[in-house]
Amino acid sequence: MPLIPPITAPTPATAFERLLTIMNDLRMNCPWDKKQTLESLRHLTIEETYELSDAILSGDMPEIRKELGDIMLHLVFYAKIGSETGDFDITGVLNGICDKLVNRHPHIYGDVDVQNEEDVKRNWEQIKLKEGNKSVLGGVPLSLPALVKASRIQEKARGVGFDWEEKSQVWAKVEEELQEFKDEFNVEDESTIDHERAESEFGDLLFSLINYARFININPEDALEKTNRKFIKRFQYLESKANESGKQLHDMSLAEMDVFWNEAKKL
Repeated sequence: MPLIPPITAPTPATAFERLLTIMNDLRMNCPWDKKQTLESLRHLTIEETYELSDAILSGDMPEIRKELGDIMLHLVFYAKIGSETGDFDITGVLNGICDKLVNRHPHIYGDVDVQNEEDVKRNWEQIKLKEGNKSVLGGVPLSLPALVKASRIQEKARGVGFDWEEKSQVWAKVEEELQEFKDEFNVEDESTIDHERAESEFGDLLFSLINYARFININPEDALEKTNRKFIKRFQYLESKANESGKQLHDMSLAEMDVFWNEAKKL
């Protein structure tokens, strides 16, 4: 039976050492932990990341602390598996990120002058290319949600100077894409609508709106999430009022539901 590590650790270094010790014990003695692989942990890590995101959105600081701990466990778990296969270990992981941060912040650890945040981003992308990245967009993860991916693509393109000069130009592009999308449905016979083209035009419209959001300093992911939560709150109010009236939503007319919906909008 392994010795139980101290219940509390007074410093970040000793707390981290305690976590590493526990990870070693679990990997040696726990049937579940012993079975895990990089691949089996991947979907669990994604789940933990979304749980952290939920905690941040709710502003629950104790929950954020808890979820950060879960994420930290996963990072240590991956490093432990890597050390067992001889591919990498926690020391290499930590030194790697430290070296990366120092190298990509020459305005802090070197003699490069920057005037603003845009200079920092531009330097970052140029350094990444020097490090061997063949494309500015090569570092955008393929599995990112499309909305987030669009934002990252646009930010990275801006980092090398490929961007609109004025937000009015971007809005003109939004209007252009909206008209092109509407044109796809401007037909006498709806059966002739090319849905593949319509989908493409809708994608162009979304991309241009996300681009405009960037120019007016709105995070489209945050904006859409707030709208989602607003809709959920109003819809749950509608459900609650319907239940109080002894009715089910599917038995109500749209006009009846609109009465409660309009009440919810005033809350």
